[in-house]
Amino acid sequence: MTSTVSAAQTSSAMRLVVTGAGGRMGKALIRAITENPDTVLSGAIVREGSPLIGQDAGEVAGAGKNGIIISADPLPVFAEAQGVLDFTTPASTLVYAALAAQARIVHVIGTTGCSAADEEKIRAAARHATIIKSGNMSLGVNLLSALVEQAARALGPSAFDIEILEMHHKHKVDAPSGTALLLGEAAAQGRDIALTDHSVRVRDGHTGAREDGTIGFATLRGGSVVGDHSVIFAGTSERITLSHQAQDRSVFAQGAVSAALWGQGKKPGLYTMRDVLGL
Repeated sequence: MTSTVSAAQTSSAMRLVVTGAGGRMGKALIRAITENPDTVLSGAIVREGSPLIGQDAGEVAGAGKNGIIISADPLPVFAEAQGVLDFTTPASTLVYAALAAQARIVHVIGTTGCSAADEEKIRAAARHATIIKSGNMSLGVNLLSALVEQAARALGPSAFDIEILEMHHKHKVDAPSGTALLLGEAAAQGRDIALTDHSVRVRDGHTGAREDGTIGFATLRGGSVVGDHSVIFAGTSERITLSHQAQDRSVFAQGAVSAALWGQGKKPGLYTMRDVLGL
């Protein structure tokens, strides 16, 4: 596929960098940027030693040759960009957050598995950069999150138990998924409790009866599943299930591009996809 963006569009389009450009999400992000008339790829970053260094980013992503050469050095690339789309690893994201803060550009973070210490460093970077961070960038999941919060608020902990079930492909390295945690936070917010104090991540052996008010997580891994999530509200004689299935990574990539465009011109700070979508 060849880009059809005109010179006039390119000159006014938001210049975006993709980190982790050789991965599945990185390639999807490059394609999403190429297909959007309001954005243009201005840089593509991979890890040191990657065999993709020096190759054309568009060709690698299957979006057609675009003249953007893949690099392992983010400094000059960030200096020329207006935003960065980052679905990498917690350690890499902290480096990119610091660089985005120095460059005063929009940083869209879809990286999952961040620790509490990582989150604190990201909040610090958000004093200087416009950061939009979410465990999931799709419209559907963020709408689901809003519905989960409303349901948790309406269905009390003594009458309904909450269980979150997620499944992803066999290559995913963190669990529960960022999306599952996003949904758990929504449920906890609906019940005005702290998720960290009420979540149950593992059940094995003789666990005893389930405690009222806890939010359980179950994790499945296998095959090529992009992402399936269900939030189950289990009552004594009835059960309500809210669910979402992602069938293609393009939904996350398109959401990330929309987030970057929304963040352009916004004050520095830490935002979520709920802010982007007005939910």
